[in-house]
Amino acid sequence: MAPPLVSVPMKKKKKPSLVLTLSAAGLLIGAGTLAYWLLSQRQISSGDLLVGANIIPGDALFAVSLTTDPQQWQKLRQFGTKETQAELDRNLVELRDRFLTNNGYDFQKDIAPWVGDDVTIAILAPATANKAVPKPVTTNEDAASDQQSMVMVLPVKNPEIAKNILAQPKTLKQGKWIDRIYQGIAIKQSEGQAGENFSAALLDGRFIVITDSPKATERAIDAYKNQTSLATTGGFADNFPKIANDQPFSQFYINVPTAAKIAAASPNRPIPAQVLAQLQNNQGLAGTMTLEAEGIRFKGVSWLNPNSQRVLTVENKAGQMQTRLPAETLMMLSGGNLQRLWGDYVLTSQGNPLSPIAPEQLRGGIKSLTTLDLDKDLLSWMKGEFSLSVIPSSPKEGSPDNFRSGLVFMVQGSDRNSAEASIKQLDDVMRNQYQFQVQSAKVAGQPVVNWVSPYGTLTATHGWLDGNVAFLVVGAPVTDKIVPKPNNTLASTIPFQQTVPTEPNPTNGQFFLDVERTVKNFPLPTLISNQQSLLDATRSIGMTSAVSDSRSNIYNIFLALKKVSNTTPLPSPESNKSNSAR
Repeated sequence: MAPPLVSVPMKKKKKPSLVLTLSAAGLLIGAGTLAYWLLSQRQISSGDLLVGANIIPGDALFAVSLTTDPQQWQKLRQFGTKETQAELDRNLVELRDRFLTNNGYDFQKDIAPWVGDDVTIAILAPATANKAVPKPVTTNEDAASDQQSMVMVLPVKNPEIAKNILAQPKTLKQGKWIDRIYQGIAIKQSEGQAGENFSAALLDGRFIVITDSPKATERAIDAYKNQTSLATTGGFADNFPKIANDQPFSQFYINVPTAAKIAAASPNRPIPAQVLAQLQNNQGLAGTMTLEAEGIRFKGVSWLNPNSQRVLTVENKAGQMQTRLPAETLMMLSGGNLQRLWGDYVLTSQGNPLSPIAPEQLRGGIKSLTTLDLDKDLLSWMKGEFSLSVIPSSPKEGSPDNFRSGLVFMVQGSDRNSAEASIKQLDDVMRNQYQFQVQSAKVAGQPVVNWVSPYGTLTATHGWLDGNVAFLVVGAPVTDKIVPKPNNTLASTIPFQQTVPTEPNPTNGQFFLDVERTVKNFPLPTLISNQQSLLDATRSIGMTSAVSDSRSNIYNIFLALKKVSNTTPLPSPESNKSNSAR
């Protein structure tokens, strides 16, 4: 099978919207299963860098590299179910035919003999996205600069063949090829086509650069010659090597402040000025996708703008909560310091209409429901590791089956006296304001407190583990699964060990979801299209994160996937044409 993602000049009717282009780029990264490096002037291994980062302009909005290895693409097609494989194949065939077959090119014959191991596609933001006040568009040239454009970088492993394919390009269906020179670089450019004109140039015999506009070609050459490329963007060279891999399937980079500016200019959903200012503290988000025997791994890094006044606190103290949870736990989300996590959330969410919960709204809700002050009465002593988990119940014969699982919250307290005072106040509220029965009890010889609703149903239980870990169970009565500490813990299970990454270590947070068992037993809300087919293809999801330094966070995510037996080759371009003719 030939990778369908190496582009050559093609005819288009009009430029795609930013949303459509980004959606297509996202599809390229995940290739149906979801859903990163640079060549700097430093002495860094090329395996650590994004191919073509010394050519892509530094203000690029988005860049993604993809392998040209047919074996990796075949391996990707083995993951999932028959349904997801069919959807992936449909997308791959569509992309192959659109970029290659329809323009007279065959990957194995025309591209594979000279192209390198990876190719990179970058989306350049409109010129106005980098200006404080956009200028009126008055000329055709201004209009071109006011639209996004595409740059594709193809590394050359056989310069002679690459030179020949540039010297004798395929005949255009409309228009003609012309030659021009810019900064001493020969450019082959299409002219007379409807829509954009494509350009191709060979840089130093090492890279073929293809763009969808003359201006984009000039911007790429300027970036290469003037060293104003992605490789010199603040924080890029320092952070990309953190997620390097010798044989990545894909790598990507997102320019956060530029993306925020474009989103802020959107007439449909503009970002408030306050939120835009906060986003300017962030510089980049990057990641690497690799294919492993049992699934797909993503390693990511996000970093702050080097000029930002904001800094991160390097504190990685999580990784113990999974030893307190039983083996049957369906989901666990843990973190290292709940008080600090809340502080970071407040900093980035105030005034942001896209935040799931407004900080002031949450504070006000807790105050009105419990009379407690979220910051002073609760978070002030929640400075240790915390977790939120879902544990399925084991219904006892004759007992009502009101809940099929219990939601379990645990947090390591820094001041037990303050914690007990706040919890006592909460008990009083439940008793006096909501007429709950607040009953002292024991589970496995350890004291707990039950909240029983006026209807007699056990609603919640709270208590302490190991002296300084407070817990609250809501829903099904699963306290006996965590008290005493279980012998068979979540940490000891094969799904957890094979899914949740052991690196980075130490960590400031982890996530685990047993997708198979969760989907089988509990209905889930629909959040994305094709959600059910993606869930059917996934066994489990795991993530481990850490604060790398005062400017960056790193992430390690693994998707354990099912496999399709007896995968078939992709339909050939010839068979596709014959089927279309029928």
